[in-house]
Amino acid sequence: MPDRSRSHRRLLVINAVGLTASMIGEDTPSLRVLRDEGFARPMATILPAVTCSVQSTMLTGEMPERHGIVGNGWYFRDLAEVMFWKQSNHLVGGEKVFQTARRRDSSHTTAKLFWWYNMYADVDWSVTPRPSYPADGRKLPDLYSEPSSMATELQSRHGGFPLFNFWGPTADIRSSSWIADASLSVWREYRPSLLLVYLPHLDYGLQRLGPDDAAIRSEIRRLDHEAGKLIHAARDSGAEILVVSEYGITEVHRPVHINRALREQGFLRTRREITGWESLDCGASRAFAVADHQVAQIYLKNPADQPHVRQLVERLEGVERVLDKSEQRDFGISHERSGDLVAVSGRDAWFTYYFWLDDALAPDYARTVDIHRKPGYDPAELFVDPQLRLPALRIACRLLQKKLGCRYLMDVIGLDADIVRGSHGRLPVPDRMQTDAPVFICSDRTIERDTVHVRDVRNLMLQLQFGSV
Repeated sequence: MPDRSRSHRRLLVINAVGLTASMIGEDTPSLRVLRDEGFARPMATILPAVTCSVQSTMLTGEMPERHGIVGNGWYFRDLAEVMFWKQSNHLVGGEKVFQTARRRDSSHTTAKLFWWYNMYADVDWSVTPRPSYPADGRKLPDLYSEPSSMATELQSRHGGFPLFNFWGPTADIRSSSWIADASLSVWREYRPSLLLVYLPHLDYGLQRLGPDDAAIRSEIRRLDHEAGKLIHAARDSGAEILVVSEYGITEVHRPVHINRALREQGFLRTRREITGWESLDCGASRAFAVADHQVAQIYLKNPADQPHVRQLVERLEGVERVLDKSEQRDFGISHERSGDLVAVSGRDAWFTYYFWLDDALAPDYARTVDIHRKPGYDPAELFVDPQLRLPALRIACRLLQKKLGCRYLMDVIGLDADIVRGSHGRLPVPDRMQTDAPVFICSDRTIERDTVHVRDVRNLMLQLQFGSV
């Protein structure tokens, strides 16, 4: 039954990563019924169409040039370091939807579960992955929550959060299932006005197999089952429901080794470590790229190099266009954090972060799942290296080292970028919006419109809860 003690309606927002309008049909009953009773539209999106940027635009209604999240990571010029997947909400500029809602009604509450930039967000309840790293080199699954007791409470009830099923070669439905069950507990017990839930499951198969693989249908069915738990609970509460996604994924066959090209022409510098491998020396490089799926931010030490670097990158096979700062303004991405140049790949291509020319000199983290140390996004982390002999035995040996408290290296990731089959980040092709664009599904037809942009999501949330923006 609806909660009539509030001056606003409750709202459930599910972020089903990778979902597109074309995926919804007979084998997705929960999503199909929601669409048919309400409405659905492919969403126009932003450049780059990647998790951190799109989520920040959805919650603020601003473009990256205003909220500052120019990708999943960027070059911190003052530190001369590339950092990916930072979690502090202080990085996001602009007023978030939950702040606006609370100004309109002081009784409004928000629970933010697994959306990015969750730490220190101005919400009532939040939960996000936060592994623990003991000094002996181990990586232990854990959560960060506000209040801190919530992580303990949810893991006591639902079991430990399956971190190694959230990303990496074993990423699968188990992480999304855990998130869905935990979100149900929060929805029923804490009764937030707004519940933001992130279900990443579909993203894994789409990047591993590509959207055209027949096995993707079973992955879509699994997602529908988990989303359906939440949709049915929201319906029972008389709440409104939104299902959104951050991007659609396209089939890819061409990795673009942009940093290797820059290195071969003398722009990128590396450092030979005492261990024998190479590391990227950002501060000493005249130019290098921060690869983020189908978009690469290119940072220059000397502006005089810009014409030469631009010409070099534009000639690379798989690069569709290169934007300077003035051209970035046309896309709403010109910010001090963005690259001096931004490269965008073709629809069937994507950028690797690889900067070494000899695999024997690749840094140790290259063969591991290490999203924070790698100076770029690495989808090869979703695969066990197919060239390994007896990979199960190697993994078992590494796990035994872990249990014995020894230092160990889970070096099971390959260096062959050709294995990746799906990517995202560029703007969808206009005549392929049904398959390439993120989707917007809403339970309430009164806000139906012909077109929806990801920056509209914030105001549409407010309209669903308060009746007006």
